[in-house]
Amino acid sequence: MGTLPESAGLDVAAPAVIATDLTLGDLTAALGAGWRDFIAAPQYGLFFGGVYVLAGLAAFYVALVGGELSWLIPAAAGFPLIAPFVAVGLYEASRRRQRAEPLGWGPVLGALKGHGDDQILSMGVIVFVAFSFWMIVAHAIFAIFMAESGMGSESLAALVTPAGLAMLAVGSAVGGLMALAFYAMTVISLPMLVDRKVSFPSAIIASFAVMRGNLFVMLAWAAIIAGLLALAMIPAFVGLMVALPVLGHATWHLYVRAVR
Repeated sequence: MGTLPESAGLDVAAPAVIATDLTLGDLTAALGAGWRDFIAAPQYGLFFGGVYVLAGLAAFYVALVGGELSWLIPAAAGFPLIAPFVAVGLYEASRRRQRAEPLGWGPVLGALKGHGDDQILSMGVIVFVAFSFWMIVAHAIFAIFMAESGMGSESLAALVTPAGLAMLAVGSAVGGLMALAFYAMTVISLPMLVDRKVSFPSAIIASFAVMRGNLFVMLAWAAIIAGLLALAMIPAFVGLMVALPVLGHATWHLYVRAVR
């Protein structure tokens, strides 16, 4: 295990001890605990899942009405990037259940304020910038390859042309690398900011440390998250009403196992 020093001023808790012995069994245990949290207090999960679903449907409607396939595809691919920030309230709900503290809409919705130090909101800015950057990069890739195909951005048929298939391959590779980097940065840092009075750079360092010390297990967790969110998005996003809160609660329990 590794110990991360705390920064002066913000980090008033004991130094974070990073576990380097996570197993696949810990992922199963986290999912089980996440499901129990969801069942015990479904109103919070359904609320945050509903917000996520409505935002996704609204974005898709705008893109479809405008006939802009060039924005629709990257929006669908990048939409999971904002899921960790949406799940902040779920981390707080799990934290309170775990410590037998009273649950209520006030503290759960107020979790975005963190400890009154704007650290979570600062992470929110990073999330927004990352999503915006991905949209710009993906749109540029789309424009480059579709220009070669000679087809407009409104045509789905463009995707089955050689240029369209090459665009999907390159876009998937670039998007996958960006998503992995973003995942490594946020998977532990956001629940840590809910749990502890730390600076967001310290939380990001801890997140990378957990990733580095448990690479195989954390990559497996990334694959589980990506797979479940992708499946949940297929039936008009409806599956996200359950998948998002369960994964959010589960991520909290994985954080508790990984950081002491």
